[in-house]
Amino acid sequence: MTKANPIPRIGLGTFRLKGQEVIDSVSSALELGYRHIDTAQMYDNEVEVGQAIRNSGIARDKIFLTSKVWYDRLRSDDLIRSLEESLDRLGVETLDLALIHWPSPDDVVPMAETIGALDEARRKGLTRHIGVSNFTIAQIDAALSVPGGEHIVTNQIEVHPYLANRKVVEHCQAKGLQVTGYMPLAVGKVMKDPLLQEIADAHGATPAQIALAWIASRDIVVIPSSTKPEHQHANLAAMELELSDNEIARIDALDAGERIADPEWAPRWDD
Repeated sequence: MTKANPIPRIGLGTFRLKGQEVIDSVSSALELGYRHIDTAQMYDNEVEVGQAIRNSGIARDKIFLTSKVWYDRLRSDDLIRSLEESLDRLGVETLDLALIHWPSPDDVVPMAETIGALDEARRKGLTRHIGVSNFTIAQIDAALSVPGGEHIVTNQIEVHPYLANRKVVEHCQAKGLQVTGYMPLAVGKVMKDPLLQEIADAHGATPAQIALAWIASRDIVVIPSSTKPEHQHANLAAMELELSDNEIARIDALDAGERIADPEWAPRWDD
């Protein structure tokens, strides 16, 4: 039932990267073969991301570029303006994917207004695809039920071995949506995990690669953030790793509901 997935299975996340650091990170990733770059209005790095893309010499249509609308720009006219501003900062004519970064806190902005405006942005050519991020099961159902919701392709949510987020993942997949997993390395925690290290040793890999391979085995797009070319290369290589059913089951058992991204404006999560 899953829609054809337009999103490359691995991308480069740019959260917390600023200035020259994000330029260098995006530049090295593109040189290594990444073709999926993920940014957001709130990251305050769209100008630098766009500069790195232009400097790469890679044709724009070969790069899948995602940005996200912050939750204070969800009113219809403002959402459109915010995406026009993003395009201006990035120096591109269109996004490949525009996401609602967080659902409207306390549903202040009606879902129909937000999704309707997002789909209008798609119709205007500001973005090729639309999606959401950090949406709960109820919010996904609400978004899919309003006009424009039929064009949503993904829900980008936190996924790593300590937060499998299984209910939301399975619900989205059952609805035909691609899940994109952010913070896949649990902000470095996976590197110190004895089980992941044991499995990594068996594959001649690293714990980070095992975590990424486990997420990919669930048909989830991964967007790890990395500034070091050697780590970026290893993350790409992780997409070629195949874990056994037993290894996957052992990693599944690490799930402890440990959520890292839980700001005060977050929705009430599905347990």
